[in-house]
Amino acid sequence: MIPNKFNSMPTIRVDSKTINLDKVICVVFILILLVGNIFFWMRCSAVQQELEKTKETLTVQKTDEKILDFTHLFIEKVLKAEGEVDFETRLSLENAVRNLDDEEILNQWQKFTESKTEIEAQEEVKNLLEILVSKIKK
Repeated sequence: MIPNKFNSMPTIRVDSKTINLDKVICVVFILILLVGNIFFWMRCSAVQQELEKTKETLTVQKTDEKILDFTHLFIEKVLKAEGEVDFETRLSLENAVRNLDDEEILNQWQKFTESKTEIEAQEEVKNLLEILVSKIKK
């Protein structure tokens, strides 16, 4: 039988041991893939943490925007009003304050709307504005 030179496996001889070159290449390739997987897993974890921080920041920004919109509406429709505030304006302010989904602001709003005297209403407006400004995150 004639030996087939194309079917013979390349080997390396180290200290009287024969090492199959194909096996060495496979082991090196598997190690490279393993290191790559570990690297990409670590990067994926870092990106997920960054995404969570970004989501939290976005939530805070949306809340701040709602508070600023309500504050602007309140100043424009109540504080700058020439006369008494009409029913539709009061309703839109009530809906806006409820959309803030903040119990402290809602309670202060109710104190303001339930004021009996003008002096009491002025004091409650000051308290409301103070709460609104303090709620805006820095």
